Amino acid sequence: MAAERKTTASSRKPGAARAAARPATSRRVVDEVEEQEVDEVEVSAADAQEIEAEGHYVTGLLCGEEVRIIPPGAWRQSWQELLNSGQIRAFMEIVLSPDDFELFVELDPTNNEVGELINEAAERAGESLGKSSGPAPSSRRTRRR
Repeated sequence: MAAERKTTASSRKPGAARAAARPATSRRVVDEVEEQEVDEVEVSAADAQEIEAEGHYVTGLLCGEEVRIIPPGAWRQSWQELLNSGQIRAFMEIVLSPDDFELFVELDPTNNEVGELINEAAERAGESLGKSSGPAPSSRRTRRR
């Protein structure tokens, strides 16, 4: 008689039982849903209507001049990469309205002025770009007695 192969717990792949017990929904889909729920920011109905009426631009001040900029939450990752790599002019050409980009070139703002515009645009769109507070300091004393 041919020997039947028995499957023992040690011969199975780790986590096989857990994988079989998981629901059909993939973890990636669940993560995406949770991320959407976290990213949603409440904006009043009037503010949302105003944002939509302006053609997906919000206004902000740049060197005391009002300009229209795409809200930070709508930026593509490639645009963000331009900003992060210091290509401010190329970035601003994309996110500012075409008429306001000409004003940007004329004003030649500082990095701080550009940062203030971006923060103001985020606030007006109901988004928060606040800086992370970082890890809390340890409550333990650093020196032993």
